[in-house]
Amino acid sequence: MKKIQLPLTQKEAAKLKAGEQVLLSGILHTARDAAHKRMCECIVERKKLPLDLKRSIIYYCGPTPPKKGMPIGACGPTTSKRMDEFTPALLSRGLLAVIGKGNRSTEVVKELKKHKGVYFVAPAGAGAYLALRVKDAEKIAYPELGPEAIYRLKVKDFPVIVGIDSKGRNIYAK
Repeated sequence: MKKIQLPLTQKEAAKLKAGEQVLLSGILHTARDAAHKRMCECIVERKKLPLDLKRSIIYYCGPTPPKKGMPIGACGPTTSKRMDEFTPALLSRGLLAVIGKGNRSTEVVKELKKHKGVYFVAPAGAGAYLALRVKDAEKIAYPELGPEAIYRLKVKDFPVIVGIDSKGRNIYAK
């Protein structure tokens, strides 16, 4: 299993292959539908985004409240297809990778290849386990969105699989 210290670089992203198992350590940002919509509105309105997308990884996740002594509650992946309409705009602004579950649209696969980005798949149904990989969590934008706010997560050995690599190879392709 390959270990990657974040932030992810273009060089590291280019070496990843669809189907490869990876452990990520460093900073991820969470964002779901409502946060994606707001970030895309910022792009259209030429406003500052709440996070620097360059070399960033966005995890499609809406964490639950933490139990006492924990930095975060369950934090499993949400269905990625719901973010497909927003993903091209974010990739064009420097987003390098995303994490979620399930297949992506043909357009997103093309955009990942164009921008040399990567789609990681996190294990579904393992939100409590994934929370153990989170060492720190901070709400950094859109707090009024509750669990759909943007969080900065510090993770250690966060398990993912390369679902679509920077060359467009896709584990979901027939």
